[in-house]
Amino acid sequence: MPELHKKRLVLGLTGGIACYKSAELLRRLGDHGATVDVVMTDAATHFITPVTMQALSGRPVHTDAWDNRQPNNMPHINLSRGADAIVIAPASADFMARLVQGRADDLLATLCLARTCPLILAPAMNREMWDNPATQRNVRQLREDGVIIIGPGSGHQACGETGDGRMLEPAEILAEIIAFFQPKVLQGKRVLLTAGPTSEPIDPVRVISNRSSGKTGYALARAAFEAGADVTLVSGPTALAAPYGVERISVHTALEMHQAVMSRTGEADIFIAVAAVADWRVANPAEHKIKKTDNGRGVPVLEFIPNPDILASVAALPDGPWCVGFAAETEKLVQHAEEKRQRKGIDLLVGNLAQDVMDGDDTRLSLFDAAGCHHLPAADKLSAARRLIGEIARRAPQRHHSA
Repeated sequence: MPELHKKRLVLGLTGGIACYKSAELLRRLGDHGATVDVVMTDAATHFITPVTMQALSGRPVHTDAWDNRQPNNMPHINLSRGADAIVIAPASADFMARLVQGRADDLLATLCLARTCPLILAPAMNREMWDNPATQRNVRQLREDGVIIIGPGSGHQACGETGDGRMLEPAEILAEIIAFFQPKVLQGKRVLLTAGPTSEPIDPVRVISNRSSGKTGYALARAAFEAGADVTLVSGPTALAAPYGVERISVHTALEMHQAVMSRTGEADIFIAVAAVADWRVANPAEHKIKKTDNGRGVPVLEFIPNPDILASVAALPDGPWCVGFAAETEKLVQHAEEKRQRKGIDLLVGNLAQDVMDGDDTRLSLFDAAGCHHLPAADKLSAARRLIGEIARRAPQRHHSA
């Protein structure tokens, strides 16, 4: 089921070159199941035409407060009633100032003033306009009024300058909107999470690793962000992009992952160990590439030593985060997973059969705790991650950080 299935949104556009991004955002919202009504200010129509937005939404575009297509000639009332949210992207400095003042001098401003649903703004303006004290006062007031402000980003601007004020990219705004509608079961929590494989060098060009795409761990990081958590992802080598809103720390070896995790446990409420960490590393990696002899003989002799047990190290901390472990087994899942949970000394372990889910987009998870084994239904990895985050939130104890 698309994440925005049955959601009705009003997408507002104000004047700014970032309007070209709004067309892509509109298309993506539709792809994810949303029904979108577009409202444009007169200034916005100078940057992109209503015809373009109508073609992408499949619905009439509204620009006039006196539009008689609406019942009783009140589009400012009818458009917001029944909407799940109003999203203004781009939101100009002038429009935000008018919102603070409670102005109702065009259709979009009047609609926002008369709304009964949440209002989300994606600002877009020159860096000096964004940094101006008047704009910053308006931003603070809008937030105090309950308006949600996402971004802006930083980077190259159409004026040729570089700095804060760029509207977020369509994919980032989409991620924020999807996250907005997810239950905030981890609001205020700090989640530390590992994902992907580790890569243990044999020589400068050869490695020993575990099979892991990182998809489950990255889906969990995204789901934790959507649930309101501040998420740090310590990731081994993968081909995946960092989930929006998540801080990613890239590592290669188990020793690097162990160091990165242990240096951040004091800040975390919950630790989720998803990474497929190599149990052993080569004790004598070569300084230079090992050469193969002409006759193919002379196979190198490798000596292995154990890597640190990251999950056990965190679980043993006297005031550490609440820990969740993962176990990918190939047989006797219930027996091996429960033995691992007890051996690690943790309350919750998530297990599955590796051959059923390896490299795929779907998964089947089983939860192991003191009450026994609980099987979750098969699902795509993001849906399964959201379900698991809900289970973690229900079980995790409260932990309060000192200021």
